[in-house]
Amino acid sequence: MFKEELALVPHKPGCYLMKNSDGNVIYVGKSKNLKNRLTSYFRGSHTGKTAMLVRDIAFFEYIVTSSELEALLLEINLIKKYTPRYNILLRDDKSYPYIELTNDKVPRLIVVRHANIKKNNKTKLFGPYPNVSAARNTVDMLNRLYPLRKCKTYEKKECLYYHIGQCLGYCTHDIDSQKIDEIKHEIISFLSGNHEIVTNRIKTKMQEFSNKMEYEKALEYKEMLDNINITLEKQKVEVNDNLNRDVIGYYTNKNYLSVQILFIRGGKLLDRKRDIFPMVDTLEEELMNYISNFYDTHGIKPNEVLVPDIIDASLLTQAFGLKVIKPQKGVKKKILDLAFENAKTYYEEQMSLALANEQIKNKALEELKELLKLDNLTRIELFDNSNLFGSFNVSGMVVFIDGKPVKSEYRKFKITADKNDDYNTMREVIYRRYFRVLKDNLPRADLIIVDGGEGQLNVAREVLHDLNLNIASCGLKKNDKHNTNELVGLDPIRVIEIDKRSDLFLLLTKMQNEVHNFTISYHKQLRSKGALSSILDNIDGIGEVRKKKLLKKYKTISKMKEATLEDLEEILPKKVALDFMKFLKEYNEKKDI
Repeated sequence: MFKEELALVPHKPGCYLMKNSDGNVIYVGKSKNLKNRLTSYFRGSHTGKTAMLVRDIAFFEYIVTSSELEALLLEINLIKKYTPRYNILLRDDKSYPYIELTNDKVPRLIVVRHANIKKNNKTKLFGPYPNVSAARNTVDMLNRLYPLRKCKTYEKKECLYYHIGQCLGYCTHDIDSQKIDEIKHEIISFLSGNHEIVTNRIKTKMQEFSNKMEYEKALEYKEMLDNINITLEKQKVEVNDNLNRDVIGYYTNKNYLSVQILFIRGGKLLDRKRDIFPMVDTLEEELMNYISNFYDTHGIKPNEVLVPDIIDASLLTQAFGLKVIKPQKGVKKKILDLAFENAKTYYEEQMSLALANEQIKNKALEELKELLKLDNLTRIELFDNSNLFGSFNVSGMVVFIDGKPVKSEYRKFKITADKNDDYNTMREVIYRRYFRVLKDNLPRADLIIVDGGEGQLNVAREVLHDLNLNIASCGLKKNDKHNTNELVGLDPIRVIEIDKRSDLFLLLTKMQNEVHNFTISYHKQLRSKGALSSILDNIDGIGEVRKKKLLKKYKTISKMKEATLEDLEEILPKKVALDFMKFLKEYNEKKDI
């Protein structure tokens, strides 16, 4: 297979792109020896995801680079550009939260996402916190203990926080800068790993309220102290140098890779990131790709990173400016072993269940493929329609690849005609979707599932025929209780019998519920936005510009009701904001929004 093409590949570093029969990039990889790596795919036998990848490869391309470092950076960019389906591990674009002490004259303590951190920002950042609740709880606790500024903007009178002792009234009082510096110093010290100052402050508060016989408040501070002590006990590690470090461990078995990153901040184990995924490439490449993606996505770097021997430390240093250490003995080796043990434990906990679910899903997809007489069933696109007596007419599309939802490929369609005509709605959405597929050469579905019976399915097939697209299609009918009931398909169209207790029926039900909920959510959003737009037309001082800003920020009436005066003042003058809040309150009393 590919004997002539492989003979031309050089023994040089570079990136390679695997493509399927439609010309879509399905995998991007790198190697310091392109010929050896590419040859390995097409010689010998493979299992798992690698076997599936090789089966789908129609041809490949490669790009020679001057170094392995250049290949690594090119690979990162190519994966971002093409988002290939087999590069599963690099799809995690989650932005972890950090705790930020702002660089204002009177600082605030807030939770921020890395994606929102401005470059060259001189604020103090602490984290990351994969557990966002932990970050928020920490900020809430420190804001209660220290009279920091809580407001985004300065008011002309003291707020509630001032009267309950959680703010010094910076808006109306001149506060000694030395006092502010002391607060900053203690907070930074705590977030950097020195918890003694804060625990002593909590003990003092607890005693004060106890002396006043305000036992409920004293109990609150006791619980706060207990939580910190429990957390500190869990965080104990043997390195006492107060450095920020990441520790990366892995465990592999049966062609699956479990990775665990321990976040040690200020000498304390703060949190962790963990993942399990099937390998497509070699162990070295999969692990390096995972780490590269993590540090490319999360730009706040620790003082040092501890990695196992298998990692090319110098390559990571060159690519991301990290201090990378491969400890062989001592305390740091013990911490690295701890990361390994965590990775192994997580693998053993999760894989039995994951493999069972994978087998069930694959069996269900194989059954559906046989029922519908399909050659391939990888990508399924499902459609649903929604309207309210012909108003706010919308459609939604969800995508499942290998039986798993791919939310980044979900699409919303606002239908042009506001009338209750399900057939024309189906005609419009199918045409718009697959005309775009042809025009932009997007990945094509192996199966289209529409919500409805023979009528809706016939409409969809007519549109596909007019576009000269040979894509299999079927329909899912619901019963009078709006539950999945029957599968219709084949040619001529007929009901396809499925055992309602089978894994296939459960999978189809899950898919239909997913597209229904996605579409209904969009429909409700448009309805709420439409109602909000009408409300805004009745407020003096809100013209088209301010109206668009409010609609863009809040989108729904419920979010608008939750907005504070301070929030609204970011868009509206104070008097207009007050008038609007008053109007909305009166409107809400007269009508259930």
